[in-house]
Amino acid sequence: MEIGENERIDDLEISGLRIIQNRKWFCFGIDSVLLADFAREIHEGNSILDLGAGNGILELLIFAKVKNAKITGIEVQEELCELAKRNIIFNGIEDNVKILNINVNDFKSDFEFDAIISNPPYKEKGTGKCNEEKAKIIARHEELATLDDFVLTASKSLKDKGAFYMINRAERLSDCICSFRKYKLEPKIIRFVHSKVNSAPVLFLIKGVKNANKFLKIDEPLYVYDESGKYTKEVLRIYGKEE
Repeated sequence: MEIGENERIDDLEISGLRIIQNRKWFCFGIDSVLLADFAREIHEGNSILDLGAGNGILELLIFAKVKNAKITGIEVQEELCELAKRNIIFNGIEDNVKILNINVNDFKSDFEFDAIISNPPYKEKGTGKCNEEKAKIIARHEELATLDDFVLTASKSLKDKGAFYMINRAERLSDCICSFRKYKLEPKIIRFVHSKVNSAPVLFLIKGVKNANKFLKIDEPLYVYDESGKYTKEVLRIYGKEE
């Protein structure tokens, strides 16, 4: 496999999978790894949709965790979409995964999915610092689709009682809950992610179920680093590196 300028190949250390990443755009972070672990209730043979596939990291992680999964990823940026497709071919999983170059607003499916995952842009358009690289701006800011757009598409594309798993910044919690309820995705589980003990949450993971009854469970917080600045035992488990 030939790689281009600014590209590198990283070993995911799971099921022999590797990923091509472009340093100029962005490389996947812990948020994608946490989301893939949080969506652990996805079952063997399920049909799964990823809203905002990026370089295909969630497709690879979910493929490694769920046997015989059929995964569709949609990505609005053409260059990133092509990179995701290369990663699928590079790992030889074309029979299970397909990537489509389309905006979430324009996506329509002939069938409803068992589960949907998304690591969407965290920042509202016009807020926060905008990186000069266009690919990063679109990935991090709601330039081409809003939070509501992601949630609406998830609701339209899910089976009744299907689950939608998302990760987002802590300051967007109220926006997420309002949007979930608006589009009939009842929040069922929320888990806050903290850098370390006694620090405010930075991220949260949320599971919504289509047309479900009201009942919300708050999971125990997830701490990324211990007092010595190293990954906690749980994060090591998630990465498959238990000590």
